[in-house]
Amino acid sequence: MNICSFTAHDAPVIGYIQDDHDRLVAHKKRPAIIICAGGAYRWLSPREKDPVALSFAAMGYHTFLIEYSVKENAAGLKPLRELAEAVRIIRQRAGEWHIEPEHIAVLGFSAGGHLAASLATLWQREDLGLGAECRPDAMVLCYPVITTGEFRHPESIDWVTGGDEKLKELLSLEKQVTKHMPPTFIWHCTGDESVPVENTMFLTAAMQRAGVPYECHLFAGGAHGISMCNQEVETPYPAASKWVELCRTWLNAQFDFIP
Repeated sequence: MNICSFTAHDAPVIGYIQDDHDRLVAHKKRPAIIICAGGAYRWLSPREKDPVALSFAAMGYHTFLIEYSVKENAAGLKPLRELAEAVRIIRQRAGEWHIEPEHIAVLGFSAGGHLAASLATLWQREDLGLGAECRPDAMVLCYPVITTGEFRHPESIDWVTGGDEKLKELLSLEKQVTKHMPPTFIWHCTGDESVPVENTMFLTAAMQRAGVPYECHLFAGGAHGISMCNQEVETPYPAASKWVELCRTWLNAQFDFIP
């Protein structure tokens, strides 16, 4: 495995690239997945970074970690533009890294889920100037922040909007779903007291109305920020740990990928 790095605007990105040896006849192109850790747009949780990237690398994916802007730097749609640029760069360098350019997914936890879903819902907005080259081909959301309304996660919304009321309306993502949103895998725990499960329910209801393909899993009980749900990240929760294999099956089917 090789490690690469680049910068998407101000955001450092680290990639774990599967080896391609001269003796491998197929020179297989693989899907890529960009991981957005959570942390309320205030910090980036370590349990949602390398443990996740290495797990998906073990599944045969090229994986990337984006250190998007947080705190005061999260306002003004800066993280969104950083993630969009990361997708664009990976797509442009797909040949160099043996990536299938139409098989690029984004995966986000909590506030990172809000970031991933922002790109998935807003990429086609002409007033934002993002464009089709930055559209993800699939999305995985883990206990995501979605709404800026009644069931919002206040800290995440305060940091990402900077208190701007127009941004609060734009970034209430259940209101931004269109048929152009990529297929989505989403999971949440009903016992989440930080980001209420209504965030996921609002989004899936909007996707259902818009005809967006999705798979949703709600696990009884549980909590927030449990990442891979195992002892490695110190948040073991066997019931919800099933999300990893369920997601693998779903992603492989989306990309017709046989590792």
